[in-house]
Amino acid sequence: MAEFDVIVIGAGPGGYVSAIRSAQLGLNTACIDEWKNSQGKQSLGGTCLNVGCIPSKALLESSENFERVSHDFSAHGITASGVQYDLAKMLARKDKIVSDFTSGIVQLFKKNKVTSLHGRAQLLGREGDFWRVGVAGGDEVRAKHIVIATGSTPRVLPQAPFDGINIVDNSGALSFTQTPKHLVVIGAGVIGLELGSVWRRLGAEVTLLEAMPTFIPIADEQVSKEALRAFTKQGLKIHLGAQIDGVEQEAGTVKIKWHDAQGIAQELVADKLVVAVGRVANTQGLGAETVGLKLDNGGRVEVDDHCRSNLPNVYAVGDVVRGPMLAHKASEEGVMVAELIAGQAGHCDLNVVPGIMYTAPEIAWVGKTEQQLKESGVNYKAGQFPFMANGRARSLGDASGFVKILADTKTDRILGVHIIGPMASELIQQAVLALAFSASSEDLARIIHAHPSLSEVVHEAALAVDKRAIHI
Repeated sequence: MAEFDVIVIGAGPGGYVSAIRSAQLGLNTACIDEWKNSQGKQSLGGTCLNVGCIPSKALLESSENFERVSHDFSAHGITASGVQYDLAKMLARKDKIVSDFTSGIVQLFKKNKVTSLHGRAQLLGREGDFWRVGVAGGDEVRAKHIVIATGSTPRVLPQAPFDGINIVDNSGALSFTQTPKHLVVIGAGVIGLELGSVWRRLGAEVTLLEAMPTFIPIADEQVSKEALRAFTKQGLKIHLGAQIDGVEQEAGTVKIKWHDAQGIAQELVADKLVVAVGRVANTQGLGAETVGLKLDNGGRVEVDDHCRSNLPNVYAVGDVVRGPMLAHKASEEGVMVAELIAGQAGHCDLNVVPGIMYTAPEIAWVGKTEQQLKESGVNYKAGQFPFMANGRARSLGDASGFVKILADTKTDRILGVHIIGPMASELIQQAVLALAFSASSEDLARIIHAHPSLSEVVHEAALAVDKRAIHI
């Protein structure tokens, strides 16, 4: 029976990163994962790499390029006629990117001497200093430390069970072999908006039904309002406060019965239906009940600030624990746990985890929103600057949106930064760094920013906190 210092269960961005870091620190490490690709072969990387973050960004980029050449390039004096897209090639490109990266993790495991085991893992119990772990279709293995990184799965809507063809989750929405004429998406969160944007650009009529009465409630309210205007102008049909009554399939179409925020019954007929109503922790079949692993009401593993569970030497990271379900959060928790196991001072600050939506315009944020500060009674000041007043943004032809910075009235410490506009996903890192080092808005305002660059919008927003922006 093979014995290890660490067994990581799950090879998503939390698991494979934790396994590699553990091995780097001299720990004999194994990683168990059950994911199979469409060919039935092992495919490391979890949801993020196989059917989430990476393939969705590949299709987002392809669809954005099609829209640019079809509608935007004429402003640059570039005209094209008869522009078409080859969906099969787009999907093949997406699949190639995924394949390259999953193969890359295999090589990283070999380089760092991580033992990779394929199959579903189940906690069996503890004997002495070792935890016993069963691997479906394989042998039992043991380890002194366990890291649970089993991720999450799409939440099922009882009224609209997946059939993998006409009613699909995010995975199915990445693999349509032809563009739907009418696509309905239940849920207008990150997944719904990103996937809806892809197919809208490629010619589908897209309707999003969102149960919440407000749009993107997790984001700053001002950003959400700007985003709703932008997406509506692009052609996305967004209904807030929508409640699903039932879903039926007939003659190759999907009929969605729902009622709007006023309680009026509505009906839509679509080619395809994407259900994107969130995700739930993947702890089914893990053996939690067998070993006494404590789960919360949402099925997540209960952990402390250092991702320790209630069981000795058992940790959990990523989507399977509290906090935002984000790949980068999972990875940092995985690194923290590996370093703690090795006797180092691992750390992961959930207060500075950036949130990003890769729509167009992009949306990104870190720290507190203005509504959160108001609810908490925190005295704050705000500075805002539009991309329209930035030379680089105007040159790009993408000047919608703004940067907004919130700072404490007394200390000037930055409390939150919110961006909607071009390259928000890259610009937010400047804000993450500022919050991580407890910077003030003055600190950010006094740093020289390159000209011309999009980062100058962050600079001017910091200046605007004290009403001293230069270019507006």
